[in-house]
Amino acid sequence: MKDQFYPGSKIIITTRHARLLRTHRVIEMLEVQTLHDKESLELFCWHAFGQDHPVEGYIEYSQKIVDHCGGLPLALKVLGSSMYLGDSIDVWKSALEKLEAIPNGEIVNKLRVSYDSLQDDHDRNLFLHIACFFIGKDKDYIVNILDGCDFYTIVGIQNLIDRCLVSIECEKVQMHDQIRGMGREIVRLESKEPWKRSRVWQHKDAFNILTEKNGTDSIEGLVLDMHMLPRNSHINSTEIVLETNAFARMRELKLLHLNHVQLDGSYAEFCTRLRWLCWNKFPLDSIPTDFPLGSLVVLEMQYSGLRQVFKGTKRLSSLKILDLSHSHSLTEITDFSFCPNLEKLILVDCERLVDVNESIGNLERLVYLSMKDCKNIRMLPENMCMLKSLKTLIISGCTNLNELSVEMLRNMEFLKVLEMDEIPITQVWRGRSLGIWSSLPCSLVNLSVWGCNLSDDNFPRDFSNLSSLRRLNVGNNPICSLPNCIQGLTRLDKLSFEKCTRLKSLVGLPKHGRLIIVDCISLEKITYQSSSYFTLSLSE
Repeated sequence: MKDQFYPGSKIIITTRHARLLRTHRVIEMLEVQTLHDKESLELFCWHAFGQDHPVEGYIEYSQKIVDHCGGLPLALKVLGSSMYLGDSIDVWKSALEKLEAIPNGEIVNKLRVSYDSLQDDHDRNLFLHIACFFIGKDKDYIVNILDGCDFYTIVGIQNLIDRCLVSIECEKVQMHDQIRGMGREIVRLESKEPWKRSRVWQHKDAFNILTEKNGTDSIEGLVLDMHMLPRNSHINSTEIVLETNAFARMRELKLLHLNHVQLDGSYAEFCTRLRWLCWNKFPLDSIPTDFPLGSLVVLEMQYSGLRQVFKGTKRLSSLKILDLSHSHSLTEITDFSFCPNLEKLILVDCERLVDVNESIGNLERLVYLSMKDCKNIRMLPENMCMLKSLKTLIISGCTNLNELSVEMLRNMEFLKVLEMDEIPITQVWRGRSLGIWSSLPCSLVNLSVWGCNLSDDNFPRDFSNLSSLRRLNVGNNPICSLPNCIQGLTRLDKLSFEKCTRLKSLVGLPKHGRLIIVDCISLEKITYQSSSYFTLSLSE
């Protein structure tokens, strides 16, 4: 392609299809960013008022409409041109309320070009699922759920990225509000009756469907948060109890997200094809034995009333993620043989949980385990050393932990992240606190011992076994100087001494990375090894 142009020519190509640029080996690609607030307001005002600022009396709703546009020039131009200076504020207010429910048709039609250009229904349906249910979720989390729904999610998301329909930011899948509105409008136009649409994301529609029990086979996903119902609906969300048979006709329902919902009745015929069940504030003390969860890939029950997960045994062979965080009544975790393929177990802030069933050692595929702030956990099963696939272990805030096996940590040969903030290490390993460091697996990349009451004498002479370490947090410990062992960590990207109030000197810091010394109020001296540099962070 370059050969067709005169040497030195600069070629500018604009496209919605990023892969096209890679195919033609474009040297430099620049993603056009949205406008900042000031620029957005000016563009809107030029089209609405013929000047660069709002007319007096229209400032508030001009700003609200600009916020709704999210910096997208197309939306700012179209909506600016559609608003009339002569209309009353009530008309502007009503127009904004309509926009929040039904996107502007001209904007939708222009944005829909990218959606229509997707190569097949697979990618279109994947886009609609994300637009209705999964914006802001971790990419891996979405992959687990939608792969379970027979999608090829990884390549599908890449296709959406190439069409500028989604982006990945900090490992989370993001979508511009106007793109989201376009996707949801496509679903809304499937039918005038919400119960005949493929996805139900508006809480009022979901509530009406469950109240009237008129769900259909068309519904693949549904969201209902009782606290998100319109304030003027005169519905007392704490008193209403819906019935399980309201789901009986939704035989294709695979994605279900409930918040503050109470159900009564038999679960025997309840959504037998579910892949994702997120039920925050689940009200029962155990999951009913007749609840058909055999196809579940992800089960989330944060802030639940669970005392135990199941009564008796239940096999969930497809389950990959179990999240029971903030279930303050949970006292026991049943035999993990019920979910042999579990990959992620999250038990954050289960404050009454005292121990963990030894069967956890049989979870050969477990890669992520968080028991953060489980304050009553006293010991971890020794057979956790059998968790050969484990990459992340978070036991921060388990302040009553009185035993932690050195052998267990040594045998976790693939462990990359270990967070044990606020654990009294010198008490857990009495007389062996120095030995614990040499037992940490050499695979570690991220280690955090914030607030573990470690003094200078509690650190070893070197961290030769931790040569792969990239991020180290020793903040809020009573150390006075740089531990010698840290000097040899030459691959560090981030080193934190935050709130080390006794720290006086950091002499011989290793090379590269970011140094955090927030609230190190006694610090007097910092020196670096030759050819070293750190980016200092003196505040949050």
